[in-house]
Amino acid sequence: MKFAIFVLLATTAALRGQSPATAADMLARVAEFHGNAGVFAVAGYRMGERALHELAEPRGSFNLDVTHRTPLQVQYSCVADGWQAATGVSAGKLNLHIVETKPGQLESVIKDAKTGKELTFRLRPTFLEKYLNTPYDRQASAAREIASLPDDQIFVMIKNLPR
Repeated sequence: MKFAIFVLLATTAALRGQSPATAADMLARVAEFHGNAGVFAVAGYRMGERALHELAEPRGSFNLDVTHRTPLQVQYSCVADGWQAATGVSAGKLNLHIVETKPGQLESVIKDAKTGKELTFRLRPTFLEKYLNTPYDRQASAAREIASLPDDQIFVMIKNLPR
């Protein structure tokens, strides 16, 4: 049974361009950085993971710059912690920026300074409907669920033309 679960996780992860056991590693990394594996931090981590794959950049690259446009409210702002845990961008390195906006304008933009490539990520309305205001006692189970969802059930990614 454990082998079957591992194979299922490995197959799902491979389809998303991840290594096996990434879901467990992801939850641990988010919890270590954020304090818990909260729903929106895990969603931010998933976006960051996808961005690294799309831009072919390693975690911690100084070529990356993230602007997270968010209402200054917990949950929405937690997405930025997920980006930080996944990509290594940080306010201290001046490559993670928080810009206040309205809830309907929530998005994260990541730029690769080396190539000029830029990606915009937006949480899907169906994701927000299901997970916004998840009670604290359900955060862990909801985060595990999000760790295994296909990307397209969490966010939309838009490839922008280099400026």
